[in-house]
Amino acid sequence: MLLSMMLGVVIGAERKRKGQIAGIRTFALITMGACLAMLLSIYVPQEYMGLKNGDPGRIAAQVITGIGFLGGGAMIRAKGSVKGLTTAAGIWISAIIGMAVGIGMYVVAVGTTALILMVLVIFDWYEHWQSVGQESRAIIMTIDRVVDDITPYRKVLKDYGVHLSTYFIGYDYSKSRTEINFIVLAHHQIDFLKVLAALREVAPAISITLSSQADI
Repeated sequence: MLLSMMLGVVIGAERKRKGQIAGIRTFALITMGACLAMLLSIYVPQEYMGLKNGDPGRIAAQVITGIGFLGGGAMIRAKGSVKGLTTAAGIWISAIIGMAVGIGMYVVAVGTTALILMVLVIFDWYEHWQSVGQESRAIIMTIDRVVDDITPYRKVLKDYGVHLSTYFIGYDYSKSRTEINFIVLAHHQIDFLKVLAALREVAPAISITLSSQADI
């Protein structure tokens, strides 16, 4: 139980460092609970039913199913995007680590914990370093004139490495204004402040808003 708690604390500390809702206490309780469930799975058939008639995996099997509820609680859906998938996966595998400790596979449990930390820390650093992955964003501009050519805006986005997926445009001829919604894909390391400043230089903009695609 102590070993399972320590392994859960290690994983929980890394998640808490990233500001996730599930932290040290949550992961420690998960690994300890899974470990105890595994111990019960082994003990109950031996003590009351005998090895031939009992099923040592019956209680442990329910841990895999039940832990899904905790994983679902760690995920947050906001404005069309889902966050917390990594934490949910961490909760799931932490429960299995606790089960491994409970059945006596100490080396495997410790080794798996080390691999988890490698995935969460080293691979996270690699993704940031290599700018792996793109995020969808919406750039909403209100321009104080009628815009009939977006080529200059395309050029600005291209120069900053932002891919223009599509755009929506609306005209208010009574006020000679144009509203353009650019749907773009960009690496998370892109400095959008510079992108917005460059877009503003193309034409006099009344307002510029950067948001997720679900906000438009």
